[in-house]
Parts: sequence; C-alpha cells; structure tokens
Amino acid sequence: MKQFALTCSSTADMPLSFFRENDIPFACFHFLIEGKEYLDNCGQSMPFDVFYQKIANGAKPTTSQVTAADYEKMWKPLLSAGTDILHITLSSGLSGTINSALTARDNILPKFPGRRIEIIDSLGASSGYGLLVTYACKLRDESKNLDEAVQWVEENKLRVHHWFFSTDLSSYYRGGRISKSSAMFGTILHICPLLNMNTEGRLIPREKIRTKKKVIAEIVKRMEQHVQDGFNYSGKCYISQSACYEDARAVADLIEARFPRLDGKVLINSVGTVIGTHTGPGTVALFFLGDDRVL
Repeated sequence: MKQFALTCSSTADMPLSFFRENDIPFACFHFLIEGKEYLDNCGQSMPFDVFYQKIANGAKPTTSQVTAADYEKMWKPLLSAGTDILHITLSSGLSGTINSALTARDNILPKFPGRRIEIIDSLGASSGYGLLVTYACKLRDESKNLDEAVQWVEENKLRVHHWFFSTDLSSYYRGGRISKSSAMFGTILHICPLLNMNTEGRLIPREKIRTKKKVIAEIVKRMEQHVQDGFNYSGKCYISQSACYEDARAVADLIEARFPRLDGKVLINSVGTVIGTHTGPGTVALFFLGDDRVL
C-alpha cells in the first residue's frame, strides 16, 4: 500500500507516459513564444520539434514558473483523499518555484488538518530532476513511509550528476551564461562547452572542448570518473536532448557498451520547452547516480 502521493513539475522532462503510468501529478510551467503563452506539458501544447525550429528561426521564448494556485489545484484532490504528499521541485538555483510551493502549502494545509506536504528542492533539472523523481517513485511503490522517502531523497539528491554539452551557443549567450565574443569565437572554432550542475543546483561551465566528437567522448569519461560502482554501475541512466537526437544516441551507445549492468537501456528524453528556452537546440545532458557533487 502506498504511504504517500508523489508530485513534481513539468521541468522534470520525462515523457507524459511516465507520469501517467506511475500516477505522478505534475504542475506545469508556462512559456511565451511569438506572443502566445503555452503550457510546458510534455510537448502536448507544442511539439518539441516545432518549438526548437521556432528558436532556430529566431524566436526568443520566455518562461514563467508555477504559481501557488497551480500547486494548490494539483494537491487538493490528493489531500481530500486523505493522502500525504512528497513534492520535489526544480532546482532553487534555477527557479523560484519552490517559494510558490511553500506558499501553496501554507495556504492549503490548514484546510486539511492532520495532512502533510513535504517539499524537497531537487537541486537538479531536466531528466536529472526526473531521475530523482524516478527513485522517489520506487520508494513510494515499495511502501516506504513519507519520512523514509524524504530522508533518502535528501541524502542522495546531490549524488545525481548532471553533465551537459551544447553544439549551439546562441541561447547560452542570450541567457547570460557566456559572453557574445565567446559565443562568436566558440561557433567559429567548433567549441562545445561542457557544463555540470554544482551543489547549489546551478549550471556551471567546466571545460571548453573543440569538436563534437571530442565532447561526446569527454562526457562519457566524466561518467566513468564519477558513477557509482564504476563500470559495475547497475542504476538508471537518462539523457535529455534538444533537437539533436543523433548526438544523444551517440552518447547512449558508448554508455551502454561500457556499462553492461545498467538498469535498462539509457532512456533518451527531450529537453522540455521551459528548460529548452534557456538551452536552445543542440544540447545533450547526461544523468546518473554517482559520488557526491562538488563545487
């Protein structure tokens, strides 16, 4: 018997089928593109290929976070059914959505005496956030109680590694992560920046690597260096990509060859429309359980 309900937001960048099959309600961020607002809802309101093509054609989307009212609407049916809730948020290093969640909890719990909502900052994003949700789902399905699940997620969230590279620097420049000159010369010299998520849940440039072939090899090398149990890793591995599936597939093929004990094949997801607003097309992100992240 499940001891609690699990919720998250759309920026976990998992397929719609994952949320439906695992009974995980998710709150939708919003994005604005070409003067119209859409829900970030797993590609339902705008297919991912259409979204990234619009960016390639010069569109400059913006995003807005989940409101307190959105969270309350999601949680009310669960609380009404007498269920406690574990909610995992997008990294506070990228968004203030955790504040909306805390406000919503303060607003709604007085109406449901005895119920609990535990809110955890994932310090992650995209399918790395989704990977943490996946493990929390496993705990829920094993009938762990809410306190046990909270303890495991808090103790292990900084063991979820997030490594990114991009072959298109325009959105990184527009988002202020690199300078205009770096974007220009990086494009000319075919430089692909390698980034990861630090302990504060922020995306940090780590190395500039010339050519896509070399950065694909390097991102796999970082997994070899940091993954739990080395080449005997038996956990899950996720990749998310923004309009560059072949690059993601190249990374996945190398990983599946080098880590034969993976829990299933590497799952390749799309970077969603909200995270993709900031990465643009051409980003590949790799996620796995490993050692503790460092600054």
